[in-house]
Amino acid sequence: MPDVTKTATVEDAVATPSVDAFAAAEKPEKARSLWGDAWADLRRNPYFIVSSVLIALLLLISAWPTLFTSASPTAGDLVHHFLSKPELSKVGSADWLGYDQQGRSVYARLIHGTSASVTVGIAVTAIVTVVGGIMGMISGYFGGMIDAVLSRLTDVFFGIPFLLGAMVVLQAFVERTVWVVVFALAFLGWTQITRVMRGAVITIKQADYVHAAKALGAGTTRILFRHILPNAMAPVIVVATIALGGYISAEATLSYLGLGLAAPTVSWGVDISAGVAQIRVAPHVLLWPSIMLSLTVLAFIMLGEAVRNALDPKLR
Repeated sequence: MPDVTKTATVEDAVATPSVDAFAAAEKPEKARSLWGDAWADLRRNPYFIVSSVLIALLLLISAWPTLFTSASPTAGDLVHHFLSKPELSKVGSADWLGYDQQGRSVYARLIHGTSASVTVGIAVTAIVTVVGGIMGMISGYFGGMIDAVLSRLTDVFFGIPFLLGAMVVLQAFVERTVWVVVFALAFLGWTQITRVMRGAVITIKQADYVHAAKALGAGTTRILFRHILPNAMAPVIVVATIALGGYISAEATLSYLGLGLAAPTVSWGVDISAGVAQIRVAPHVLLWPSIMLSLTVLAFIMLGEAVRNALDPKLR
């Protein structure tokens, strides 16, 4: 006769899930942070993917231009290459996009001109983000007289037309190098970041976790950089990313007007300015740097829009 008790016990063990199984089934998924949700959205956004690929390519060209061409951007041959037409079948060669009015390879100048434009855009964005972010954080957190003084100072600089003010600043320098242009653009470009950061800090400093940190005796520096800054950076990153393309466009505009970068510096704005005079007989001299500039600005604007959509919960 079979052991009924033993059989029932075995059947109960098979049929009844263990406590560990229930615990595993009921264990909630780990909540993702704002940045985790944003990254998950960005990976599915085609605009982010396309713009990231373009920007990565631009950074690679800017850092190592010799990987893409061995031709010199400054060496000219008026006898053999004066305004020569593009030979699109010779992809990657010096002849590919034609030659300019000084017999210089347009393709080589496009590749080497990437460094100046990208350097200006990234450097200006970094400077205005740091300066504007610190001023906005101090203004929004302390309030009172400090906020009043910094806000009025921001309003004064904000009221100066950006390009006009940059022209005036650049006139004070005899030699206009890349870093001189960076200084001129950063000198007037920090106001928007300051306003965005100030508004974000005013909202965040009312949060319960900030009041709790104060009650526990946390110092001002710890509260600002540990609790407020990480939560206020989202709108600043969005504005800075979109503005980066604008700074590259501003550099090209100043160079086109003859007030920014100048020869022997290789720049898309310099080439666009020189190509205007040849637009009827050799439009390719103006066309290619204009296309390169437009693609670069578009890439950073697309990246900024993708980041904005990912970080703004209202747009999800």
